[in-house]
Amino acid sequence: MCNDLIIRRFAGAFILGSLALGWTVSPAWYLFTAFVGFNLLQSSITGFCPLERILGRLGMFGCRPAR
Repeated sequence: MCNDLIIRRFAGAFILGSLALGWTVSPAWYLFTAFVGFNLLQSSITGFCPLERILGRLGMFGCRPAR
């Protein structure tokens, strides 16, 4: 389990980064923005967050593996 602030910070950074890349490099980067938004939506419904699992397995930012 991770602190919700960590997940929100990653999501915000991914969204802002992909918007900047979409604006400056290629509009195809907006698909990444949509992917992050979809993951946020599905995690709010199901409670499953892929980023939380990844960070838990790596033991980063004080996250623990899900049981």
